[in-house]
Amino acid sequence: MKKRFALKLIAACTLAVSASAGFAQDVIKIANIVELSGGGATAGTNFKNGVELAVREINANGGILGKKIQTTTADTQSNAGVAKGLTQKAIDDNVFAIFGPVFSGSIMVSMAESRRAEVPNFTGGEAASITEQGNPYVFRTSFTQATAMPKVARYISDQAKLKSIVVIYVNNDFGKGGLDSIRKALANSPTKILSEISTEPGQVDFSAAVLRAKQSNADGVFAYSNEEESARLLRELRKQGWTKPIIGETTLTGQKVIELAGEASNGAIAHVGLTVDAPVPAIRAFKAKFEKDYKYISDHNGMKGYSGVYVLKAAIEKAGKLDRKAVAAAMKGLKVNTDKYPGALMYTEFDNKGDLDRMSFMVEVKNGKQEVIDMVPPLGLATRDVSKAIPAAPAAAKPAAKK
Repeated sequence: MKKRFALKLIAACTLAVSASAGFAQDVIKIANIVELSGGGATAGTNFKNGVELAVREINANGGILGKKIQTTTADTQSNAGVAKGLTQKAIDDNVFAIFGPVFSGSIMVSMAESRRAEVPNFTGGEAASITEQGNPYVFRTSFTQATAMPKVARYISDQAKLKSIVVIYVNNDFGKGGLDSIRKALANSPTKILSEISTEPGQVDFSAAVLRAKQSNADGVFAYSNEEESARLLRELRKQGWTKPIIGETTLTGQKVIELAGEASNGAIAHVGLTVDAPVPAIRAFKAKFEKDYKYISDHNGMKGYSGVYVLKAAIEKAGKLDRKAVAAAMKGLKVNTDKYPGALMYTEFDNKGDLDRMSFMVEVKNGKQEVIDMVPPLGLATRDVSKAIPAAPAAAKPAAKK
């Protein structure tokens, strides 16, 4: 019995030593676990490209604490089960941090593995439930729905002044989370939701959904779906002669949606946490660098990946050492100023759940391009010093008044 106990103790000590020794290496290993095929291919590819652009820049400038970053990339195939398996493999490879998945349904499954291994995990997923599980190792590179929806709800009620809307959403974790968040955000507003229309991931025919929206006689539609489905919905709305406002969140006016929907995207309005068309110098610089390297214009997902790596850099430097627990702790209440970390794109603060707060934008698609029509201050965290959150901007793009 004593001999068996001694062997177990030796094995446990060996594992502990090998895990800590991994970070005495000359590189900081991070894993991209993203959607490169399937329904999330556009989002995942942009996210991955943004991560790799930031890594090249940081390495060219000396790395982090004198160490270069090394990346690996794996395709989740837009499948939550695959994402979980790839996360476990990355952990077995002793990575320092994980970036992705982007899809909310996938990160909800895979983050159990990174949490168990105490590996910081950065995601572009927006479902509010991601950071409501009490996971101290998951951090967003985008707004949670709980942060974004009050902003778009304020626009619907106070600026568009719609008395009623119909919500068309995708029936997955992302869509159901968005539906719940917009319900809560509009609950005490003058705007009423007359109908909630569920659609499926990968759905091709939106004629019935649009017909139901028209029959509701609502003043506008709030659209919340994946990229290809959003484009199909926009085309069907225009086909059936819909002329009332079409409002949504980031995805609705994304570059891929605009390309797929063509002229049908014109007039669509969305609240976006990130857009390459924002009148912010750091964002304009990112847009130019990304297009130069990849020969196309990034969407918000590229910005999520890119800024996320700079946030990791800020957290490691705040911790002062390559210790995953210390870095996760440093993320709590982290304030990232663009004077020191321009790659963060905008002044950003994190709360103790892993959610972020920063300035955002209202955009409208005009002539096939996003145009910023308003700048929206942070909801809570950064409003203690709004001047830090709002960068200098051309006179044509004034910050929105706080309501």
